[in-house]
Amino acid sequence: MFEQLQALPADPILGLMALFREDANPDKVDLGVGVYRDEHGQTPILESVRAAEQRRFGSEDTKAYIGPAGAPGFVSALETMLLGSDHSALRDKRVFTAQSPGGCGALRAAAELIKRADGDATIWVSNPTWANHIPLLGDAGITIREYPYYDHSAKTICFDAMMDTLGQVEAGQLVLLHGCCHNPCGADLSEAQWQALAQLLSERGLIPFIDIAYQGFARGLDDDAYGVRLLADSVPEMFVTSSCSKNFGLYRERVGAVTLVAADSGAANAARSQLLSVTRGIYSMPPAHGGAIVDIILNNEDLRRQWVAELTAMRNRINDLRHALVESFNRKGAAGRFDFIADQQGMFSFLGISAQQVEQLQRDFSIYIVGSSRINVAGLSSTNLDYVTDAVISVL
Repeated sequence: MFEQLQALPADPILGLMALFREDANPDKVDLGVGVYRDEHGQTPILESVRAAEQRRFGSEDTKAYIGPAGAPGFVSALETMLLGSDHSALRDKRVFTAQSPGGCGALRAAAELIKRADGDATIWVSNPTWANHIPLLGDAGITIREYPYYDHSAKTICFDAMMDTLGQVEAGQLVLLHGCCHNPCGADLSEAQWQALAQLLSERGLIPFIDIAYQGFARGLDDDAYGVRLLADSVPEMFVTSSCSKNFGLYRERVGAVTLVAADSGAANAARSQLLSVTRGIYSMPPAHGGAIVDIILNNEDLRRQWVAELTAMRNRINDLRHALVESFNRKGAAGRFDFIADQQGMFSFLGISAQQVEQLQRDFSIYIVGSSRINVAGLSSTNLDYVTDAVISVL
């Protein structure tokens, strides 16, 4: 059997990771892999997470399954984090959330449910979008089409073109939106743009599918959920996939969720039964540990306060790095060229340099960047920022 299979090329990000590990240059810099890093280049365990784990280890009394929907405390706390404590969708019991193995598991489970509900489903994704959106959704059999989102020349959202395209989409089709901290471009919709988009989606009968993997990394937990809450008020049904990898630093624990908002409680219950049937056929039950950590933190006042402070520190560090990067470029002769980076949100931005220049940075300076010129801003630090900006200036 296996001799019939052809080897596939390495995933671009995973391949970049391998090359970085093998590089002996002591000045090497990894700006490719999309994980948060602190000033020392580490992805730390949050102190709130350590404290929650200690409580978990002291109180856990079984290793039995937690059930297909996940831990109830995790589910309810995550819904509140996404929608707020008094959203009408929650009051009307038209929301259902299932814990999943990471945001990837949430995306695939949602895709399988969509395919089950509509065998000819089409979902529109932004150009550009996170690369893994395509296989996670497309491999479930959903047709994928693109709408314009980021203008590489103007370094901004091409909102008019986006709205023109979506204004021609057939009713019943889905539109994938990044809740905040757009990956890979870092350019987020304003509140006014969210409002215009909500009106268009409602008028056209389109179904929003919001992927929010970085809540808390842009402006704050509530501000970053603006689009989710607005659309849940504006349309009869929608999908939301979320992740706790970034804002809790729980990458390897694989903690995520898929949230369904339906027109009424009856439709929500029907969707619930179908979603749990889907997950039963994929992974059966979600893992317990990471979700339990989130459950403990979000449902304990002291730990939640500590976590919010740590999340705020991560967000502020990224924002400070954005401004420091721009200031460094401006001092070194590239005045104005990279100013857009300071206006964007989250960990990612395009530098806007060519693939050949990206290769030169890797070859001559051991600076590792995705071929599209997307950088992980959190990979910068006070010790490497000047080295990076000097190198970029040299290849311009």
